[in-house]
Amino acid sequence: MANAISARAPGSVPGLMSGLVLMIFSGAVATIAFDIWGQVISPGVLNWANLAPVPLATQTVEKLIGLRAVEAGHFLHLFLVGLIAYPFGYIYVFRPIFERLVPQAPWWIGSAIYGFGLFLVAIGIVAGPLVAGNPWFLDWSGITWVAMIGHTLYGIVCGACVRYLETR
Repeated sequence: MANAISARAPGSVPGLMSGLVLMIFSGAVATIAFDIWGQVISPGVLNWANLAPVPLATQTVEKLIGLRAVEAGHFLHLFLVGLIAYPFGYIYVFRPIFERLVPQAPWWIGSAIYGFGLFLVAIGIVAGPLVAGNPWFLDWSGITWVAMIGHTLYGIVCGACVRYLETR
């Protein structure tokens, strides 16, 4: 895969094929990190809340289209969001804008900001009253804080994977 993903100028976007590789790889690794954090480390090691992204995604699908199926929740969380939407947003929208606005900032700062933004949208809006019908930020329960760390971690891992592939 040498030269499949070439270096790019800051603020630019990768081509279609290299962008697809970046999205799938970075999205998969970041989703795994998110799920290990939220479903293993947080509840098992730290005795904090257990993230429940699939039930929240299932609830969201039900509210949007009336279909109540756990498979739809898995599809939404793992594929549409984890492998496609979140990495697409980072690679093609957020990162180019961030690099143009703050060209000297370290990559991980932008990735952390992106992840925190994902948290605001996912937990504040999608899982909240505007889409899924839950309280704002899930009433700031334990799951909210674990989700904040998890989404920020997702952004950092996604950014690290993209950077790794682009610089190797």
